[in-house]
Amino acid sequence: MPGKLSVLTHKAPAPMPVLSQGVICNGMVYVSASLGIDPSTGRFVEGTVADRTDQIFRNISAVLQEADSGLKNIVKVNIFLTDMSNFQIMNEAYAKNFPEDVKPVRTCVAVEELPFGSDVEIGCIAALDAV
Repeated sequence: MPGKLSVLTHKAPAPMPVLSQGVICNGMVYVSASLGIDPSTGRFVEGTVADRTDQIFRNISAVLQEADSGLKNIVKVNIFLTDMSNFQIMNEAYAKNFPEDVKPVRTCVAVEELPFGSDVEIGCIAALDAV
């Protein structure tokens, strides 16, 4: 499929006007990094970085479903944390989303600051068809 197609769902937080929730191009879905915001309230979920990681994966899953893909098709994940002391608890929440043998490749980096004061942000790339 030549060109690119924007992905938009109301089951994930609305994107800022300068970006798309996701873009389909050449058999892949590129999902913008998501924060732990509940789309029904527009607010961060309370609790720990694990709670926000769980919400992020619900948001990512909604975008992927809108694109006719799913978490099982993710091939690359980018994670940003404001505090690497949250690495283990984030990782425990992360691991629940990838029970299959072939895990996505991943980058996880610490940054000084994230949008809206978030402590975690996650984006990914997924295939349209099962891999």
